Amino acid sequence: MSAGEIPPPGSVPVWMELGDHGKRVQRGAERRSRSPLRRRSVERDRFGRARPRRSTSRERDRRRRRSRDEDKFKGSLSEGMKADQDSSSEEVMEDFDAEEEDEEALIEQRRQQRLAIVQKYKAVNEDSNMGSMASEPSSPQSSTRSRSPSPDDILERVAADVKEYERENVNTFEANIKAKHNLIAQEKEGANPKKPSAPDMFTESDDMFAADFDSARLRAAGIGKDFKENPNLRDNWTDAEGYYRVNIGEILDKRYDVYGYTGQGVFSNVVRARDTARAGQEVAVKIIRNNELMQKTGLKELEFLKKLNDADPDDKFHCLRLFRHFYHKQHLCLVFEPLSMNLREVLKKYGKDVGLHIKAVRSYSQQLFLALKLLKRCNILHADIKPDNILVNESKTILKLCDFGSASHVADNEITPYLVSRFYRAPEIVIGKPYDYGIDMWSVGCTLYELYTGKILFPGSSNNHMLKLAMDLKGKMPNKMIRKGLFKDQHFDQNLNFLYIEVDKVTEREKVTVMSTINPTKDLLADMIGGQRLPEDQRKKVMQLKDLLDGTLMLDPAKRISINQALQHPFIQEKI
Repeated sequence: MSAGEIPPPGSVPVWMELGDHGKRVQRGAERRSRSPLRRRSVERDRFGRARPRRSTSRERDRRRRRSRDEDKFKGSLSEGMKADQDSSSEEVMEDFDAEEEDEEALIEQRRQQRLAIVQKYKAVNEDSNMGSMASEPSSPQSSTRSRSPSPDDILERVAADVKEYERENVNTFEANIKAKHNLIAQEKEGANPKKPSAPDMFTESDDMFAADFDSARLRAAGIGKDFKENPNLRDNWTDAEGYYRVNIGEILDKRYDVYGYTGQGVFSNVVRARDTARAGQEVAVKIIRNNELMQKTGLKELEFLKKLNDADPDDKFHCLRLFRHFYHKQHLCLVFEPLSMNLREVLKKYGKDVGLHIKAVRSYSQQLFLALKLLKRCNILHADIKPDNILVNESKTILKLCDFGSASHVADNEITPYLVSRFYRAPEIVIGKPYDYGIDMWSVGCTLYELYTGKILFPGSSNNHMLKLAMDLKGKMPNKMIRKGLFKDQHFDQNLNFLYIEVDKVTEREKVTVMSTINPTKDLLADMIGGQRLPEDQRKKVMQLKDLLDGTLMLDPAKRISINQALQHPFIQEKI
């Protein structure tokens, strides 16, 4: 085409042929008259030339949305054009607004449909969970699945329950136990004469809080005598075993006036004293034995106690409070809050062969699980939980977990078959499998059974016997767990059959019985209820306790109930 010739129609873009007003009219006319098929199939470039486009459904949708987005602002001030109230422009914008509103309405409709479907399935799931909970009211898994409070809410609720129990039972502890004694006595009326009870294996206990400690040893240590400093004994403060020779009336660290003796344990002896620097406040002073191993153990306990106390400034988690420490005559001394007695002594004095009231056991359970929660927060394993290491106050309503001499960081767990006192030792320790917080949960389960029944759950005479008793309750240990044990060969053969080692009653020789299968024979609920005609509310709580114990005593620690699950269990959450 030569210069000066008029180009044929269609070869020049519309924007070159029309003025401002014409352009807007043209756009409106094109928008109203343009065929949807034509829009989808042909698109012109900036010079008005038609170019082919892919016509897939996805591309067509994308073009349609892009076209609407581009048209949205054309003819408006956003393009730098003058505002014009032209009627045709208004019609175009009205058409676009109507199309946009239709699309938004469709999107909103689909969104509401999706929400309705989600709510429908959510309601179905909740109904099924509630149904399973109704069919298994005592299952820890079902009870925790249906609850949704936060962990902090759960802890607050349990702590509030503990406080309420303390207020309501200041003077009822002994009365409740007497009521339990009477129930059991009624069932025994007319029965066979009472068999002589088994010898108390804790009578000669060397536990640090033993009530009936050997009086001859006390006299040898000078307990009960008025203290008079003997210059000839100034270099003889420690006996041959490394224990400090305690004297009533002496002053420790220029402030602690010793007035009583509590007992002696493996690591130390404990005295009662009054702090003259704190207006005679009563304290318990634990005096560590003076040898290298015991000093090292004492310093480790000091470290863990400080960590636990710092993590619980408000004293809500029931671990013993450490006031301070000092050295006296080369002995490390730890100063604690004073508490009345330990649960071993409580059982001996009030619940021998009978146990404690279910109300007390529930509150003690709550407090022990709170202590386990704090231990886990601080990455600490106690590794020696038992009634002897749990102290109570005068009213027997508040307990504190004590004696952290065996404690360790969870990452420093040494594989040894003799960790934890034997009756409370988890099976993974016995077979030499790596362990964690589950060993303390197992010990708590054994302790709670003992608190309610007054009897030791697993009174094994050896590690092998402990495994047999545990499997009598729960069945044979899973092969997968056995294979992971470093000491499995001591208790299982190559085919993973249990090798039960016992002494023949006739020949008094050791014999080994190969057991390929072990079926549960011990009935936990029957042992706990016995012949008692319990009131319905108490019977319900005992059944819940049995269910909780089933969770704490799983042989496989991976299947054992967690601390959070235990805190949400009906036995813990539901009041009597």
